[in-house]
Amino acid sequence: MSSLSFEQQLTAELNTVEFDRLLIEQPYEYKSIFLNRIEPDATNPRFFPVTIVPDQVAYQIATKKISKNQLIERYDARDKVVIGKSCIVNCFHYNSAEWKKANHTIDSIIELASNVAVSEIIQVPTIFPLHNGQYQILTGHRRFFAMIFANGIDGAAHFKVYLNRPALPKTKQFQENASREDLPQYGKLQAFRDAMREIETLSKMRQMAEGKPLTVKDCAGILGISMGAYDNYNVLTRYPAVLTAYQDGVSYPFVRMKKIVLAQEAAYKKRKAITLLNIEHRRDINAAIKKSIYKEVTPKPKVRSNNYRIAPLKSAQALKFLLSHNVFELDTQIDWNSLDWDSSEQVNKAISQLVEYIETSAGK
Repeated sequence: MSSLSFEQQLTAELNTVEFDRLLIEQPYEYKSIFLNRIEPDATNPRFFPVTIVPDQVAYQIATKKISKNQLIERYDARDKVVIGKSCIVNCFHYNSAEWKKANHTIDSIIELASNVAVSEIIQVPTIFPLHNGQYQILTGHRRFFAMIFANGIDGAAHFKVYLNRPALPKTKQFQENASREDLPQYGKLQAFRDAMREIETLSKMRQMAEGKPLTVKDCAGILGISMGAYDNYNVLTRYPAVLTAYQDGVSYPFVRMKKIVLAQEAAYKKRKAITLLNIEHRRDINAAIKKSIYKEVTPKPKVRSNNYRIAPLKSAQALKFLLSHNVFELDTQIDWNSLDWDSSEQVNKAISQLVEYIETSAGK
């Protein structure tokens, strides 16, 4: 079954289940499964490259009996995260964008693991069987990694187990990801794009079988989101520049990013006097969107703010002296011509020296 294409698998499902019941009838049961029988899904937006190590190796890492370099060499773990019982090691290049993103996920896994250690997970991960007797995670990657950190690879935990691979796995992943507030925008957009590939295939098959494709309302209903949210996702996944920006760490709310996209589209149509966009047009708009986003997020050069201050004069005579003299002509021993006026330190030092001279001169 795993060697079949998605279209072939979906056709087989539709031959046994009516279209309208395809997404409803997904039989499952709750079971305790050993963690070493479960495999992550590398195509899930919640996934990051992981090497899971046996409990004995995890103990060696935790007690510093094996170095990070040895770990990377032994397990080919460069640009991966090594995880085991009570240990998790970020093996991406230090301070790279991937290293920083992995660190953020690692912190959330450790925090979740502390809860796993003392209480049951309310919403357990979902899995389905593979052909080799193993299981694959459908939803709940972060919870799965937290279980490994808390209990080790030889531990067991409770899972929601689908009896078969779900007909639309990416759609199910999106349904969970869309409801999670803590998932970065990039993950949500990637999940939407993956789910839409499944739904577009399903729509084509329905059109061939029943003569009518899925409507926008049907698609939103399958995804479990409102029509407004569907429109937001649809607009934001039109252009690669948007996903790249979120992947690079831009954290604009979807509403703000949508305004940027629509504004660039409107400006381009007006400039070219067109109403429909072709591939070349969208390529130009994508470049404009990229330029607009990074123009906003690029830090502007800091304008040096220099504060200059004249200390309070101690007498009216000193104030009168200051107002009645040209300070540049006074014998203050200050070389005003060679003074670096862009240096607040030098200027303030000269002003202090000037005030001291005025106070002395006014008292004579």
